[in-house]
Amino acid sequence: YLQAHTFTVFNSHSSLSLLCSHSLGPQQRLCSASASATPMVVLPTWILAMMCLFFFVGAMENITDNKISSLSRSDDVEWNKHAVTNPDEVADEVFALVEMSVRNHTERRKLGYFTCGTGNPIDDCWRCDRNWHKNRKRLADCGIGFGRNAIGGRDGRFYVVTDPRDDDAVNPRPGTLRHAVIQDRPLWIVFKRDMVIQLKQELIVNSFKTIDGRGVNVHIANGGCITIQYVTNVIVHGLHIHDCRPTGNAMVRSSETHFGWRTMADGDAISIFGSSHVWIDHNSLSHCADGLVDAVMGSTAITISNNHMTHHNEVILLGHSDSYMRDKAMQVTIAYNHFGVGLIQRMPRCRHGYFHVVNNDYTHWEMYAIGGSAGPTINSQGNRYAAPKNPFAKEVTKRVETPASHWKGWNWRSEGDLLQNGAYFTSSGAAASGSYARASSLAAKSSSLVGTITSDAGALPCRRGRQCSS
Repeated sequence: YLQAHTFTVFNSHSSLSLLCSHSLGPQQRLCSASASATPMVVLPTWILAMMCLFFFVGAMENITDNKISSLSRSDDVEWNKHAVTNPDEVADEVFALVEMSVRNHTERRKLGYFTCGTGNPIDDCWRCDRNWHKNRKRLADCGIGFGRNAIGGRDGRFYVVTDPRDDDAVNPRPGTLRHAVIQDRPLWIVFKRDMVIQLKQELIVNSFKTIDGRGVNVHIANGGCITIQYVTNVIVHGLHIHDCRPTGNAMVRSSETHFGWRTMADGDAISIFGSSHVWIDHNSLSHCADGLVDAVMGSTAITISNNHMTHHNEVILLGHSDSYMRDKAMQVTIAYNHFGVGLIQRMPRCRHGYFHVVNNDYTHWEMYAIGGSAGPTINSQGNRYAAPKNPFAKEVTKRVETPASHWKGWNWRSEGDLLQNGAYFTSSGAAASGSYARASSLAAKSSSLVGTITSDAGALPCRRGRQCSS
């Protein structure tokens, strides 16, 4: 992965021109999220209990959110200040939420109550509400994993996209998606109707934005796609993103007061670059020129969940290069996704950081599922890995261009995974290393429920006045 965007930034408040390069450190400060009161709704007891757990976990992170001692320079610490200091606690939290959701769903079934619960704690947090369209921002309180504190535009107003056109990447017209995402204030972006948006250039998203495609059928296709660069608190939910193409060598606006020259973008569906608190949930992704989701250059505090990915070669890249040490603090949760037909490799391909791969359904791969280099920690729990028929592609894992003498010390562990059709996971490192989440009896049970938990992965066909179900 190499995308050297060099551009000149123009600021209406200053005459300074700033030359930025992806090989340099961040030139734009990151904003910090502020909490706000959550609207009160009448909910069943089990949902209230789950919400209380979310609030407790959020408070606990404030206690544990210390500087990362492994980075030597002060600017490195600032760069990765959003990473959590104890990733094991986050991994354990995800499993606890799954256990609670499955247990409550099972008990309610036994008692004969109606429930739309699936055992997926994200979905069970909001999908049972038939008035979800009146309570859209509740979604921001349903995140789990490393990206669980991404609030997007929760504290802002709604912005309704009415126009699918993308005529001007520097001065976008009001009512377009590009005009919405560049605003400097928090916004929860929704769509008035079904639409296909063909972007002339990459869509550069500003901080504190939610792009919410629920209730309509929105496709971003056949052009540029989404770039999340040097920002914080972004949620992308409910979109079909496909057939993304390289764009660039053009001026593109990234905020109300900044625009600049962009070199060629790679054609990723979603590119996360030097950003934090990002949640990619319930999208359908396929057929792009480069990656489906790439997170590089010190990005951290990311959750990729409930997505349906198909027909693609290099699916997810996490980490810029083996020599880029700031990615040591990268922390990404990959949960409840369906890796479907036509995928070849990189589900994900990791470097340096900490990666929790939990309760995903791997029904197809052609080369391998999970790969890495530069000593990443990979904690695989409760996934279903169904190997292809090819007898030479049964291994789930791949250490990329690294001799066994080096990778045998990397911490890669499979716990409670369901391995089918001859699939096998090559573990390495210390079995009881503190880099892993603690062992849990839930793991094996969860892998048997992966089909149910991931059955609605991808963009959901939500309709107003009904529970949001497929």
